[in-house]
Amino acid sequence: MTDTAANLRRKIDSATDLKGVVRTMKALAASSITQYEKSVLALTDYYRTVELGLSASFRASSIAQHADTDLSKIDINESEVEVIGAIVFGSDQGLVGQFNEDIAHFAVKSLGKLPGKPTIWAVGERVQTRLADAQSKLGVAYNLPTSVIGIAPLIGHLVAQIQQATERQENNQKGSNSSYTTSYGIYVFHNRPTLGALYEPTLQRLLPLDQQWLQSLAEIEWPNSHRPEILCPIGKAERQVNIRTRRALIREYLFISIFRACAESLASENASRLSAMQRAEKNIDELQEKLGREFNRLRQSAIDEELFDVVAGYELLSQQH
Repeated sequence: MTDTAANLRRKIDSATDLKGVVRTMKALAASSITQYEKSVLALTDYYRTVELGLSASFRASSIAQHADTDLSKIDINESEVEVIGAIVFGSDQGLVGQFNEDIAHFAVKSLGKLPGKPTIWAVGERVQTRLADAQSKLGVAYNLPTSVIGIAPLIGHLVAQIQQATERQENNQKGSNSSYTTSYGIYVFHNRPTLGALYEPTLQRLLPLDQQWLQSLAEIEWPNSHRPEILCPIGKAERQVNIRTRRALIREYLFISIFRACAESLASENASRLSAMQRAEKNIDELQEKLGREFNRLRQSAIDEELFDVVAGYELLSQQH
């Protein structure tokens, strides 16, 4: 065999090895999609429980009487909300196509239309780089978990960041002695899986809470005739306990909302990676087919030359005899 044929054989072997890696990554991506989708479904019952708790809390008094500062503040007019923070979920790893570029562009464009200069908490090294390129104001950066088990600790840190940011802004406002009360907005951006496409960038306003949603909570029918009662500890007024309970429930709502966004983002990331690996596998198949044809052509050419030499030698010997 000629050197060219040998080189082709090495290329074919390399393509075969690469195809094995691609198939492994495909299997891992498909498995990851399943676990993250299941984690989102697993939140359904708990989310319903939190909604029922908030419903019971808001039934105790009208929504308008509880437009308190902190996490339970209710303010709906978008133009009156100063955005102070945004969570953007991306990826740590590559091979995901335009996954990070799409969500970074969407977040920057959306935040640019809102009042305020928010601090962005980027989750994922790749999206952090894209946001830095857009000269966004970046806060603490986080790495993505490698499994469902790692999501909860990450969300705990993010909820703490939200609480610190809102408390800091409220303290600054109190120190300014201003009579105008500002509502502080927190948003989350992530890629969500969709039918007919791998994903679509989406946003959710976490704070202030949406009034239509709160009103729908107040209208939820309790699943049985035994309505819960908010018990007051000794020395505390019922209203104070109700507010404290509501704050705890809202923190749970934030936890669930951000958890869902993270899980959906991870599912979308792996769906994008699966699609990229499918394209890569198709390209490798085409390359292998092309290299195989070329290799067979060269091998057949070498065989033909050897046969020609044999036939020519036989004819020469025949002539000599």
